[in-house]
Amino acid sequence: MKFDRVRLQNFKCYADADLRLDSGVTVIHGLNGSGKSSLLEACFFALYGANALDRTLDDVVTIGAEDAEIELWFSHDGGEYHIRRRIRATGERALTAECVLETPDDSVDGAQDVRAEIARLFRMDSEAFVNCAYVRQGEVNKLINATPAQRQDMIDDLLQLGKLEEYRERASDARLGVKSVLDDKRGSLSELESQIEEKEDKNLHARLNNLESDRKEVEGEIEKFEGNRDTAEQTREQAVEVLESYEEKREELETLAEEIEALEKEIAETEQERTEHGERVRELRETVEDLEAEVSDLLAETDLDSADSETLDARLDELDARDGDLGDDLAEAEKKAIMFGNQADKLGEKADDFESRADEKRERADELEAEADDAEADLTEYREKLDGLGDDIDAKRATFEDAPVEFGDAEDYLEDRSETRNALREREQELTAELTSARDSVEEAEALLEEGKCPECGQAVEDSPHVDSLAEDRERVEDLEAELEVVRDDREEVEREIETGKRLRDAERTVQSLRENRENVEQLVEAKSETLSEKREEAESLRDEADELDTEAAEKRDDAEGLREKADDHRERVEEIEAEREDVDEKRDRIDAIRSVRERIEDAEDDVERHREKRAHLEEMNDQRRDRLTEKRDRRADLRETYDEQKVESARDDKERAETYLEQVEAKLDELRERRDDLQGRIGGVKKEIAELENLRDRRDDLADRVAALESLRAETVELQEMYGDLRAELRQRNVEHLEEMLNEVFDLVYQNDSYARIELDGEYELTVYQKDGEPLEPEQLSGGERALFNLSLRCAIYRLLAEGIEGGAPLPPLILDEPTVFLDSGHVSQLVELVGSMRELGVEQIIVVSHDDELVAAADDVVWVEKDSVSNRSTVERRDAVLEAAD
Repeated sequence: MKFDRVRLQNFKCYADADLRLDSGVTVIHGLNGSGKSSLLEACFFALYGANALDRTLDDVVTIGAEDAEIELWFSHDGGEYHIRRRIRATGERALTAECVLETPDDSVDGAQDVRAEIARLFRMDSEAFVNCAYVRQGEVNKLINATPAQRQDMIDDLLQLGKLEEYRERASDARLGVKSVLDDKRGSLSELESQIEEKEDKNLHARLNNLESDRKEVEGEIEKFEGNRDTAEQTREQAVEVLESYEEKREELETLAEEIEALEKEIAETEQERTEHGERVRELRETVEDLEAEVSDLLAETDLDSADSETLDARLDELDARDGDLGDDLAEAEKKAIMFGNQADKLGEKADDFESRADEKRERADELEAEADDAEADLTEYREKLDGLGDDIDAKRATFEDAPVEFGDAEDYLEDRSETRNALREREQELTAELTSARDSVEEAEALLEEGKCPECGQAVEDSPHVDSLAEDRERVEDLEAELEVVRDDREEVEREIETGKRLRDAERTVQSLRENRENVEQLVEAKSETLSEKREEAESLRDEADELDTEAAEKRDDAEGLREKADDHRERVEEIEAEREDVDEKRDRIDAIRSVRERIEDAEDDVERHREKRAHLEEMNDQRRDRLTEKRDRRADLRETYDEQKVESARDDKERAETYLEQVEAKLDELRERRDDLQGRIGGVKKEIAELENLRDRRDDLADRVAALESLRAETVELQEMYGDLRAELRQRNVEHLEEMLNEVFDLVYQNDSYARIELDGEYELTVYQKDGEPLEPEQLSGGERALFNLSLRCAIYRLLAEGIEGGAPLPPLILDEPTVFLDSGHVSQLVELVGSMRELGVEQIIVVSHDDELVAAADDVVWVEKDSVSNRSTVERRDAVLEAAD
């Protein structure tokens, strides 16, 4: 696996950065605090998101920015991948706004899904990534300082042995679960055995035979009593038939009596109604005579000779025609009155509009005159301002009379002084780091000398070839202190020159701004002069237009007055027509009154005819009723002759005796049925218990088979648990042996011809270093530089083991070392260079090192330069071949 490219926008100290990375060894170089480590953190964050952060997402976004974007392109196992993350920081806390992983096959969206896919690709989560491939700043001694148990967990997780422990625990959980189920099933089987034994003791089949015999005996008695009941019911039904027959005759007699009485009553009432209809006919005749007299009176008020329908209709048609003609004349007069009135109103409105527009034009003319006066005053002010700007420009240019540069060269002078200051700052930081390292070496050496040991090899001072190096280190400290003081003095002088340059650059910018202002004012003077004459001309034109509008308004008012006179003439004609129409309506009302009276006469004559027809109909109805009355009287006489009271009494006695027996037999039958139902219920209960017994026996057999299967399964889970434990121990031992072999290979390469013989790694990942004389040492007993180099050797050995894999090669992330030289002196840095070179020769495709050490820079294939601007506090990144050449 290899990082190909990383692009940052508003990530920590980077506003905008884009870096391509190649295979081989790449050193990220720059001053302390310039942002070198942030590049590696960006790659780590791109892969694992929030899990790669020590704090929160708020620390990712550059201060003052609303969002940050991180993109990483990488190659893995022959495929090309691209991750894009965007962080939004506009709310109370920063959130992931976008996270996409583009793979050779498809794309994955969402922070959690992307993190899971990365863990699947690399076969390691963020913690495993840090423990294997990414040695972060300040964590060089992480594995050395960890307890054996912590180291065991770290390495087991990297080698995927933690999965075997997880599987062993699952097998243990399964074993306990099977045992719990087995114990439960055994208890259920014991309970079933007890239930079966209890039911077998009840002798259920013998009880069933006895109950069925009793039920048959009861059913025989029920059959006998039901036969007697049927006979009694037959006797009761025959008596009921006799009683019902005579009851029907009695009821018919009563009905006939009622119907005869009703017919006699209806005949009398109908005769009375016939008399009333006769009287109503006489009354209607009198009404007709009165209405005909009223018609004669109304006819006398008209000029008509007859009141027949044809004459009345003809006169109404004449009046309707006249009313229609008058309506047309009225509509025409009203229309013309409205038309002339509207036209007069519109002309008046136009006159008002012309007068209003004339007033507006005069007001606008006054405004333009006022604006012209203001423009003339502004023009005088701008001309005075032009003179003042020229004086200001001359004053700023006078600043360069005693300056170290000419006017116009201040920007180049400032840039040159800034580059010089940056070079001096870089040299100051390098000298400070070298001085700190040299002082630490002197202090360590002096402490060892006090104990009687060599400051370089740790052996006894006596006969040591390195005892004189301490004086050289002290001399080196003095030289570095002197050079550092000179560099600091030069830097302070350059900073004073930078301040002068800034003051001169500001003066140049001020002159440029004043010149631009002067050009703007000159343009304003020209524009104001043109505007002044235009406004005065426009004002004069507006006043002429206003006079013309006043003349048009007066003409429109004269025309409107003539139209209003015509409208008044037509309104008078409307009043005359309306009076004539009222006379026509009165004549039409009199004709309508005559027609109404004639209609009432016709209605009265129709009522006379209707009453006569009703009297005839009522007479016919009474004749029919008299015939029916004779028939009913004859039927009543016949029924009275066939009715026998003695037969009725005999039937009542038979019915009473039958009903008494039926009441008694029903009670007996209810008792027998209740006994039969009880026996049937008991039989059903016994049969249910027999069925339950059979069911219990079947369940017992099934449960016994289940218990046997669970006992077998429990044995299998015990074997599986032991197998996972044995496999983990075996694989750990194999990995320990392989890791120990690789660790010694790396350690021999780094410490060849030195005082250490080998390293031992036991099954619990406990580390022991053996000296050439066989004396064992704990890693904590090594010096600070030796411990750091020892830990780097261990990390590289673990990386090699993972890269080779248990079943063949496995692509791994780049080997990343962030400031690995913090605890190393110059001698140990050379050994680190050897270690990096060996990893490259062993096939590690990409190694990225963050350092400002010249020896590491010289050993690199590519160098990336990181620099932070002191003003904006933003970092920039670029690849520089010149750095490599300088290091060479």
